[in-house]
Amino acid sequence: MQFKDYYKTLGVEPTASDAEIKAAYRRLARKYHPDVSKEAGAEEKFKAVNEAYEVLKDHGKRNAYDQLKAGGYRGGEDFRPPPGWGDQGGFEYNVGNGGFSDFFESLFGGQRARPGRGAPPPPKTERRAKLELDLEVVFSGGKQRIEVDGRTLEVKIPAGVQSGQQIRLAGQGGHGRDLLLEVVYRPHPKFEVDGQTITHRLAVMPWQAALGGTVSVPTLAGTVDLRIPPDSDTGKRLRLRERGLPSTSSGGVAGDQIVILEVHVPAPKGERQREVYREMAAAFSEPPTVR
Repeated sequence: MQFKDYYKTLGVEPTASDAEIKAAYRRLARKYHPDVSKEAGAEEKFKAVNEAYEVLKDHGKRNAYDQLKAGGYRGGEDFRPPPGWGDQGGFEYNVGNGGFSDFFESLFGGQRARPGRGAPPPPKTERRAKLELDLEVVFSGGKQRIEVDGRTLEVKIPAGVQSGQQIRLAGQGGHGRDLLLEVVYRPHPKFEVDGQTITHRLAVMPWQAALGGTVSVPTLAGTVDLRIPPDSDTGKRLRLRERGLPSTSSGGVAGDQIVILEVHVPAPKGERQREVYREMAAAFSEPPTVR
């Protein structure tokens, strides 16, 4: 087993602030997300980034990890947990598709009794972990396989489950304990979430914003047509009703999707397109006003 340099994985210094670590994680999670990345090995890099963030975002796990690094461990070197490491107590951690590495499990996967060290402490009534979900899974619900301590479990995901909600798996936490999973949304390359509301930023051409028209817009249920009214501008908000996350309550109404327009001006290619811009400059001689 090799020691992992989590700071190097996120591309930050060991002195990085919580905000810097979070920003680096968001950038890399979007870069290597399997739904958008075409890079070789993107899925493994995505898992490595999630694992590094799981440690460095948590002050308890980060402090414990920093103590190991201070002992001279370096990334890629052979590693075994120091004697007595497991006596410091268990940690909460995220679970999801593929689980975490053996290195992570050896540090934060909980305590195990070892020969000659006496009986383990009395088991708790429940074990807690975080369950990271893609928005597509949150939207549709269904079943998802997860790995916990080398075991594969199947979890029923209610459609519209909110970030922070908990799912209890009776007797699945080991030693007769329940496993309590706290739902966490993974960053999405196209959507942002606020409660049941989904937000998408849509790039449009200047003539689409000025003249209006119909464009295709992604939603969690698939692509739909959206009408852009004439004389639109960057920042205009359009609403797709009940295209957000579904309600978890019986008979509840789904949230909306908000589409925020961003007008993009294409660079001219060739003399003909430059001539069009010169004609526009002559036709629109007055400077733009802030709306």
